[in-house]
Amino acid sequence: MPTWQVILLGLLEGLTEFIPVSSTGHVLLAGHFLGFCSPGKSFEVLIQLGAILAILSVYAAKLWQLLVDLPSDARTQRFVASILLAFLPAAVIGALGHSFIKAVLFESPMLICVMLILGGIVLIVVDRLPLQPRYADVMDYPPSLAFRIGLCQCLAMVPGVSRSGATIVGALMMGTDKRSAAEFSFFLAMPTMAGAFAYDLYKNWSGIDVSDATSIVLGFVMAFISAVIVVRYLLAYVSRHGYGLFGWWRIAVGGIGLGALLVLGDASVCA
Repeated sequence: MPTWQVILLGLLEGLTEFIPVSSTGHVLLAGHFLGFCSPGKSFEVLIQLGAILAILSVYAAKLWQLLVDLPSDARTQRFVASILLAFLPAAVIGALGHSFIKAVLFESPMLICVMLILGGIVLIVVDRLPLQPRYADVMDYPPSLAFRIGLCQCLAMVPGVSRSGATIVGALMMGTDKRSAAEFSFFLAMPTMAGAFAYDLYKNWSGIDVSDATSIVLGFVMAFISAVIVVRYLLAYVSRHGYGLFGWWRIAVGGIGLGALLVLGDASVCA
């Protein structure tokens, strides 16, 4: 795989992982049109390590404080329990449906484009609704709310839906404000992405050779750099401007991709 393609896909992963546009959908579509073939789509999942390290580095101080407070602070204990509850549905469904997701859904660029468009419409509509938030601090989310947001996250098993998009829209519809919805999505991403990375590494370890490893390392370095930038500025942006821009972006990318597939065909170039 040419180095410029690895850099491009790594940048795409990092720039889109934490915004509600579907990083997996973007990376899979780019790989499809570039003719990049990754056995088991391992590259596309494993470069997520860069995004994982990015959010851990940005939130390092807050995570350390949570760890310090966990043994004695009831509010912190409830928050950590809420994150684990929210993570549970995706962990179970992801493990049970791993083969189908990777072999069928990840190989359907037409499906990805359609979901990008539909998700964009949903995001724009929800962003414009006159919702009255009841929760403005992720530390105050009750476990029942967190679990329901976790159920919404499961929709992102379909590439093009967006993990962050599903959790953010679900959170907004259930009474959170825009900033805390994005922040909860950040926290939920940590166990979800780490679990997906570890499971995919386990499933594909025997098929990763030295050249694959080199591309993956470069890909996740680029993902790390770009994801750090996004995480640092996203909360401030959505607090002021909302999510409408991301909805229009999804529609544009999905529409362009759909048009290209209709003209060029959606047959994979991978043997």
